[in-house]
Amino acid sequence: MGAKVGIVLVSHSGRLAEGVKELLEQLGARPESVAAAGGDPDGGIGTSYERIMEAVSEVDQGAGVVVLPDIGSAVMTARLVLEDEPRDDAAVVDAPFVEGAVAAGVLASTGAGLDAVASAAREAYTARKIQD
Repeated sequence: MGAKVGIVLVSHSGRLAEGVKELLEQLGARPESVAAAGGDPDGGIGTSYERIMEAVSEVDQGAGVVVLPDIGSAVMTARLVLEDEPRDDAAVVDAPFVEGAVAAGVLASTGAGLDAVASAAREAYTARKIQD
């Protein structure tokens, strides 16, 4: 199989990031294409620059990397990682954490490119769960 866009899940909670990773794998994402970078270095609530940096490298298969943060400092830390190590094939994407990850993960598993995967994650903001 060809290179797929990698996905990094950045959450304040390690359990939340791992849970979303597990969900993506159940929906067809290859385990090596998704990384959970959740929690602080001591396993508590928080974010870790090093974990994010390692996760980006871990899932980089040559097709690009989408970084999906949950809130607050996860966004700031993820952006800082990519500012410190600039690359044209990685992006921090503003998307709902779970829905954006699912949209990105499903599309990435088809071999879609970086721009399409990032766009799918962003478009999850408009996806309705209940039609009235």
